[in-house]
Order: sequence, then structure tokens, then C-alpha cells
Amino acid sequence: MKYVNEFRNKKLVKSIANKISKIMPPGNINIMEVCGTHTQNFRRFGLDKLLPITLKFIAGPGCPVCVSNQDYIDRAIALAKMKDVIILSFGDMLRVPGTQTSLEKQRAEGSDVRVLYSPWDSLKISRENPGKRIVFLAVGFETTTPTIALTIKAAKKAGLKNLFFHTALKLIPPAMQALVADPKLKINGFLCPGHVSAIIGINPYEFIPKRYKIPCSVTGFEPLDILEGIYLLLQRIVKNKPAVVNQYRRVVTRQGNLKAKKIISEVFGVSDVSWRGLGIISKSGLRIRDEFSQFNAEKELLLHYQPFLPYPACPAGRRQAGAFSRQPKKCRCADILKGLIAPIECPLFSKTCSPDNPIGPCMVSSEGACNAHYKYR
Repeated sequence: MKYVNEFRNKKLVKSIANKISKIMPPGNINIMEVCGTHTQNFRRFGLDKLLPITLKFIAGPGCPVCVSNQDYIDRAIALAKMKDVIILSFGDMLRVPGTQTSLEKQRAEGSDVRVLYSPWDSLKISRENPGKRIVFLAVGFETTTPTIALTIKAAKKAGLKNLFFHTALKLIPPAMQALVADPKLKINGFLCPGHVSAIIGINPYEFIPKRYKIPCSVTGFEPLDILEGIYLLLQRIVKNKPAVVNQYRRVVTRQGNLKAKKIISEVFGVSDVSWRGLGIISKSGLRIRDEFSQFNAEKELLLHYQPFLPYPACPAGRRQAGAFSRQPKKCRCADILKGLIAPIECPLFSKTCSPDNPIGPCMVSSEGACNAHYKYR
């Protein structure tokens, strides 16, 4: 296939890997891969074996399933338990453990939980099930948000009354700002996500080299893309000239997809949201605007949501949503998402936690750092 095999040429891969080795400065260089696809493909193609051991790669919070807050999972499970509710979701979400159970286990117990490949399919299911309440779990970054926004607009135009969206949509640049502002992290460069950047362009990353003096490379996902992105970053690091470079020029422009950004802004407004492992990040999430609030599951279905966890000693005044959501014991997903530890440093990794029996979300998704390390270590 054109533009796939060309970017997997072994001779060129080895050539650029040698160039990277030649310009490596002394000491460790830490590069964060913001996108989960980079994390997967870097190890899938064995690129780590071609590069100097002093070039360290950190898997950042680039997996939307991994950074979804525990309370979001518990709320989704609470929705699945409601009478006459059909839950629609992308596949990876089903296996993410909640505090007590998962959507996959809830489906086995009789809840109607279905896997979709496109949010657009939710319109058809809503029409086919007029007596049911249909809830789509809208999880993702800027890449998937335009399609979800279009679906909400189409639902309003069609006058659908039984379709709702439980959203956990997040924005990548604010998360990157939270990471570079953390004094515990020593990041020398970012590989920025190609898919996200196809929507938002490269301008939203400009604050990182300007304010924090850290270069960024918007990079594609094939072996040559990734290696060239690394090479461009190292050039900037060696010359001490931080900037945003666009390796993925065949897909990404400076301004991004203007139509997609317009659709997003019509349906969603910016809000503060909680990221698993990173906490609440200002203006890093998207909420459904008031003019589309009839599709907001939080307002329409979860308005009177109470924690369903059996804690008889619940303190008065603490029965708000998510008061008892808890992370799995000994799971270090939070530290892995921040790049503080490698997956193999988690005490559960490959012991009790594996892709067949995931304890934390980083092992669930194919884009999760633990999943990638387990498969390709």
C-alpha cells in the first residue's frame, strides 16, 4: 500500500537510526510520546533496540481510556444498571475495571452493553429502540470529538428524545502543560500526536518551546515517521533551539482542520476535568453546551445519581457522585501516565495484571503503556 510500505523501508530505518546515534548529546535524553499509538508502534517495530540506551522514552497520557477517571467508569456502570438503558461504547472501555466491577462483567449479568465502531451508529440504534434510553460513552481526544459533535447535532435535527451522551472528552495541549510544569518530570522533548494534530494543527503546541524551552515534534506513526520525529527533536535539543517541528506534513497543517474545530466549538465548551493520574487540569475537557443539554446523560440521567457501593458507614453529606470511587490497590497506572515509573516497575505488572486480566486501565487498551510493554517487551 502506498505510504505504508514506503515508511517501513528497513534500509532507511537503519540509516536514520544511525544518524540519531551520531548526534546524541552526552547524558540521558527523555522524550515523552504523548500518543498511545506511538507507544505501541515504537515497541511493535523494535525501534527501541536500534537506538542508544541513553535515549529514554516515556509513555505519557496519550490513551483516552487510560486517563478516564475512576468515577467516570463507576458512573457508566451505574447507567448500565438502570432500567431500559442500552449502553454504547468503543470496545476498550468495557474491560476497564471500576471500583467493584466492569461494563464487561455487567453485560454478563444481563445489562445491554454494546460495542460500536462509530458514534454515528447510535442514531440508528436510538430509532430502532424507541422504548429504550440509549447512552453513548463519549471518550476520546480531539481526534474523535468532531464525529461525536456531528452525531449530537444530527440527533437534535432528527428530534431524538432517547439518545444521551456520557462524556469524558479531553484536550491534549493542557495536559502537556500540566506535565511540563511538574518539577518531578525531566522532559527534554515531546513527540506530539499525529491524529490529534490533524484536527488542531501545530499552533496549540507553540507555548511549550516558548515558555518552557522544550522542543516538540508532530510525528506520524510508521517507523520512519517516528525515527525522523526523534531526529528532528534531537537536532533542536543539541542546538538549544526549541521549536515545534512538523514531521507529519503529509497530514498535519499549521492551522489544522478548521471545519472540524468549528463543529467541536458549536457543540462543546471548554471545562476543567479530572485526568486519571494527573488530577484536575484547568480547561482540559469538553462539556456539552446548554443548547444541546437534552443529550447530556449527566444532567438527564445521572442528576440523582448516588454511589451504589455498599458502605453503611457513609458520612453524612458525602453521598455525592463518586465519593467512594477507588483505584485498584497497588496499581501504579497513575505514575506510569506521568512518566515517573516504567510499567515493569509496577508490582502488579505481568504477575496479577496482564491483558487477559487487567487490573488497571493502562493494561486494558491496545494504546496503553502497560499493554505495549507486555506485548513487545
